[in-house]
Amino acid sequence: MSIPQNLSYTKEHEWLSVTDGVATVGITAFAAESLGDIVFVQLPAAGATITAGEVFGEVESTKSVSELYSPVSGEVVEVNETTSDTPEVINSDPYTEGWLLKVRLTGDTPELLDAAAYAALTQED
Repeated sequence: MSIPQNLSYTKEHEWLSVTDGVATVGITAFAAESLGDIVFVQLPAAGATITAGEVFGEVESTKSVSELYSPVSGEVVEVNETTSDTPEVINSDPYTEGWLLKVRLTGDTPELLDAAAYAALTQED
């Protein structure tokens, strides 16, 4: 399983990339594989405020329901509608087509893991 080097990661298996103060957030391939076939995603609407470390949605798979934890604080500026219509895209392409939210950042970004640290974490799981 490849772990993109250009992204940051959380211990809860979310990834993010930041461009011009807007973070794109998704779940990692490790999380998607662990969940199994994803059948439903619940995300906040554009305009909602999310807080780093707090739950912002859910992913439901054929195995379980898992909460999504925000890696950053800010205002949701875009939600990937594709994940609502075809949630299985998260399993097949979690880092490009399967992103979840775009968030305009407010405040500091918490300490996140780089690809090497995330790889080490997933080896331990």
